Amino acid sequence: QVQLVESGGGLVQAGGSLGLSCAASGRSFNMDAMAWFRQPPGKGREFVAHISRSGRSTYYADFVNGRFTISRDNAKNTMLLQMNNLKPGDTAVYYCAAGIDSYNLYETPGAYKYWGQGTQVTVSS
Repeated sequence: QVQLVESGGGLVQAGGSLGLSCAASGRSFNMDAMAWFRQPPGKGREFVAHISRSGRSTYYADFVNGRFTISRDNAKNTMLLQMNNLKPGDTAVYYCAAGIDSYNLYETPGAYKYWGQGTQVTVSS
């Protein structure tokens, strides 16, 4: 079992930056590849970024377009998402996820077993 807790959300103006953190506990952190998803108002949950167990491989949704960076610190059981040049369209609840068995499904929310409670990111124009 893995417990995930996100933090770092908030209100920021367009063009600004935010850093999200996901703290994991419950079992060896470096056993899991992890990901960030988001759920905009009135929409379904969508993939943002994925990072391998070692942190050496990362994948991003097309809309990220070089603005976000996913990373992890296995010694601190923490995953991060640095978001720069934020746009109003980035407004959403951001979730971290872990516990995927089929790595080819890393963009699919249903492929992950464990989820955090989410943190709200609001970008004003």
